[in-house]
This record gives sequence, C-alpha cells and structure tokens, in this order.
Amino acid sequence: MQISIDQHSGFCFGVTRAIEAAESELANGPLYCLGDIVHNGQEVARLENKGLQTIDYDDLRTLPSHSRVLLRAHGEPPSTYWIAQQRGIEIIDATCPVVKKLQDRIRACYETHKNDEPQPPQIVIYGKPGHAEVIGLQGQTNNTAVVIENETQLDRLDFSRPIYLFSQTTKSVEGFNHLVEAILQRKRSYSVSGLTDEAGPTAERSFEYHDTICRNVANRVAELQAFSRENDIVLFVGGAKSSNAKVLFQKCVEANPNTLFISSPDELEEALEQSGLAGKADLKVGICGATSTPLWLMQKVRDKLSLIP
Repeated sequence: MQISIDQHSGFCFGVTRAIEAAESELANGPLYCLGDIVHNGQEVARLENKGLQTIDYDDLRTLPSHSRVLLRAHGEPPSTYWIAQQRGIEIIDATCPVVKKLQDRIRACYETHKNDEPQPPQIVIYGKPGHAEVIGLQGQTNNTAVVIENETQLDRLDFSRPIYLFSQTTKSVEGFNHLVEAILQRKRSYSVSGLTDEAGPTAERSFEYHDTICRNVANRVAELQAFSRENDIVLFVGGAKSSNAKVLFQKCVEANPNTLFISSPDELEEALEQSGLAGKADLKVGICGATSTPLWLMQKVRDKLSLIP
C-alpha cells in the first residue's frame, strides 16, 4: 500500500495564526475562546488539554472582569467588542486579516450609504446563514445585510434598490460568479430610478459586486481534486461541524468516488470495511483534509493505516 498526505491540505493561514496566538497566550495564564477555535473536535480537545476554555455568548456576559478572551479567525460583530469593553474583558483578537479587511469594507460601505435617498441600498452577503464569519459580517451593517446562499433565494432582494454584493471569504468563486450574473439578469428586468433597460446600463450602475473570496481557500478545490484523481482511495479527514470540510469532501468525491469521510483515526477501519475496499493490495491511498484539519491528525490517520494488514 502506498500512502501519501496531500501537501496542500491542513490549516489555512488564518486558522494557523489563531492557534499560534492561543498557544502563546496560554503561557500567560487562563484563556477563554469565544466558540470553538476551529471546527475540528480533536484540535479543540488538544488545546483544551493545554488550558484553553471554550465559551459561548452567554458565558461572555458573565465572565469576571479582567478575563482574557481570544476571538477566533472567523471574526466577530461589533457587539462582541462592546460587551467585552463593558465588562472589562481583555480581547486577544485573532481575526484572520482577510476577514478583518472584508469587515472593514462592508462597514465602510454601510456607513457611506446608510442615509442615501430616496432609500439606502441593500448590502448582500453571499454566505451561509448562521456561520460565525457571516454573523461578524452582518454585524458591520447593524444586522441589516441580507444573506443568500444561491440564486434560488434572490426573491429576498428588492431589485428596485441599488445592491452591493460581498462574499464570505470561504465560498466558491464559481458560485459567486453565477450569483453575480443572476442578479444582473434580474436587475435588468426592473425599473431603476424611473428608468428602464432601454435607457442605458442602469442595472449595472445600480449593482456593485466585490469578489472577497480568499484565494488560498478557493484554490484548494483544484488542488484537492488533482490529488484525489492520483489515488485509488482518498481518506478525507474533517470535523463533523465544519462546513468547509463538507464542501471540500464533495469536491473530492466528484474527482474520485472512492473518497471516504472520517473525523478521526478511530473511524478508519469501519470506513474501509463499509466501502468494500479493505484488504485490497497495491492500492494508492491519499489522505487529505479541510482548512480546519490539523496536519498532526492526518499523520495519525496515516500511521494507523500503515498498521492495518
């Protein structure tokens, strides 16, 4: 059996930076993290064993003053900073710089146009409702931004108003481009500022879109699919709560139907048995993962796999 680990898999820059910040700050005393630092149970458990305590928003409101709270790479809405300030809590901000820049852009757009006449434009976020990053992005607009996942949800928009479109950093570039075209088509069928399409490119003038997708994440699709095609079996290692893992796993399946999803080495043997691939000789087995999957966990899967006869 030939076993390889995809060199492009593992933590993205933002997650690596947040985990390094947590490990560094733990040396200075008790540390809390608002939400799971990464959507991977094994990595969360590893850091909790080092002393990191995961809390939720209710906990944040009851922490003693001078507590230290780490904000993970996903980012937070302004309300989180306000609560911390009111309670005298020290914030260690590990928001990914790419996410932080996007927050600033959305907030600037909101502040610039919120009093436009006859009515303010709609700020639209292409993203997953309820996702931690999206909650932070909505907060930059006083929660007025509309979140949509695909073209089937376009009826939520008022096409008589100008639209400013942004994207969650980890969404699909292809999906974003499809959404841009769908909005343009709908825009062209509406009267804007009393003018129709026949009066000129009114639709284009009343619609601005900003591709704010992180290319380090977006490029992984092509890299993972190429890796998947090179192997007979692919073991995709990801957290059960990670939306990124679910998306990337499906992309691997598209390239190689013999792709199995596991969250830990303990699930390895059962997954191989259910697939009917266990015991076959001369196989090339590839191990890969999501942007929330630590390298050490993929290495543990490799080590256990090498012991299976």
